[in-house]
Amino acid sequence: MAISPSTRNALALAGACLATLMFGLEISSVPVILPTLEAVLPADFKALQWIMNAYTIACTAVLMATGTLADRYGRKRLFIATTAAFGVTSLICGLAPSAAILIAGRFLQGMAGGAMLTCAVAIISHQFPDGRERGRAFTIWGVVTGVGLGFGPVIGGVIASLAGWQWVFLIHVPLTVLALAPAAIGIRESRDPQAKTLDVAGIVTLTLAVFGFSYVITQGAELGTATALGLAGLALASFLAFLVVERRAAQPMFDFSVFRIRRFSGAIIGCIGMNFSYWPFIIYLPIYFQSGLGLGSEAAGLLLLAYTVPFMLMPPVSDHLLRRHGPQVVIPLGMLTIGAGFIAMWFGRGLAEASWVSLLPGALLAGIGLGLTNPAVTNTTTGSVPSDRSGMASGIDISARLIALAINIAVMGLILVEGIRRSLPDAVATAFDRSQLQALASSIAAGNLGSLRDAYPVLALHDPSGTGVHAALVQGFGWVMLYGGIGAGVLAAISVLIFGGIRRPAQTGAAIACAESDA
Repeated sequence: MAISPSTRNALALAGACLATLMFGLEISSVPVILPTLEAVLPADFKALQWIMNAYTIACTAVLMATGTLADRYGRKRLFIATTAAFGVTSLICGLAPSAAILIAGRFLQGMAGGAMLTCAVAIISHQFPDGRERGRAFTIWGVVTGVGLGFGPVIGGVIASLAGWQWVFLIHVPLTVLALAPAAIGIRESRDPQAKTLDVAGIVTLTLAVFGFSYVITQGAELGTATALGLAGLALASFLAFLVVERRAAQPMFDFSVFRIRRFSGAIIGCIGMNFSYWPFIIYLPIYFQSGLGLGSEAAGLLLLAYTVPFMLMPPVSDHLLRRHGPQVVIPLGMLTIGAGFIAMWFGRGLAEASWVSLLPGALLAGIGLGLTNPAVTNTTTGSVPSDRSGMASGIDISARLIALAINIAVMGLILVEGIRRSLPDAVATAFDRSQLQALASSIAAGNLGSLRDAYPVLALHDPSGTGVHAALVQGFGWVMLYGGIGAGVLAAISVLIFGGIRRPAQTGAAIACAESDA
């Protein structure tokens, strides 16, 4: 029995959305179980960072290779293979007996997830060539993405409480089967007849650069100045080598010519902006809610909904504004709103009677900003290039997101620890040498304040009530909030400059893309 084109498109979209749902759940549900993992594996603050960062760095390592391979060998074929691999690696993570094995499993899971997501975005763009239909498809995709990312904290908390932390990973095994069934039927195979060969040198140099910067930022305090500077220099050299390789290669995976298209370049700044502030902060928010505000895990999970649910509700609004005003308005506005949300949270945190009520307006505002930005940047990056280059475009899109996420997970952790260290009372700070003080700040940042006296008995003498330690934690989070707010605002301004100012477009559709590609 023949399947109608509309049914085939619906099945393809269902498979792509289910895969994206799994990818989103693995970002937003895992932070909720980090305090549990700290105790049961066990894992220290840096190990907890790597449980998250291994996933994002691995995603970055495969994104551009996936775009090239998908364009060359077929987007459907690669989507099916990587989705199946995501299920297998989720099984490995769920059965991990130690932090080291879980980090390794998360790296493999991230490789599969990054490739799966890249293919999903490229498939949607190719399956719906009409601009209006593609906009609707990406709106649905944005809503489903919002469900995974928005409800991930609550879903993760419920699964962990009912079945154990392992099932936060194991749940993806049956979900993989559900995603593969409609995908196999509905997706039309597509490829780029002009696809390039795999750029191994570019993949290796970019991966080493991202991993090197993340490692130095995360572990730098323990490495010593000379070692840290040496590794930072190697990471910088790897990045410069990547730029040289991509410019000289006959068939580079990273086509710099697309950055001449203002719509594409402005949207990429939006990709960076979201993952500069909003998404890395979700990893640390459960710690602030539980240890900073004294909420229980259930209340913390519910409060995270205020941070994430607006993201799920805003894609239709974003699509309407995008069609009416263009990306040059929606994307900077979204990032500016994210920044305003972070500033509002910073202000609410600093109130004398700070509570979840004082944090709520900023959390809602940041989520609204993300909901405005995300669908607009996804639609704009893939819609600004020819459909046969959608794999490459989606690879650059997601690379920008995950490189920014990986770097800023590490940067926010560094700022949090440094903010705590500098905010500790003098009586506490002078009771430790520099290395001990750094270790204490890292322990405070992990949020398990109740066990600090066992690990640091001197605190009973110099901070018997624990108020100094708690105040330092709150102050450290203030530093992080300020960083996120200022960063999002600066990137909003940069995107305005790249777009060429905020103006209502006089043209729509392909005419705008053509006109701006000549700019």
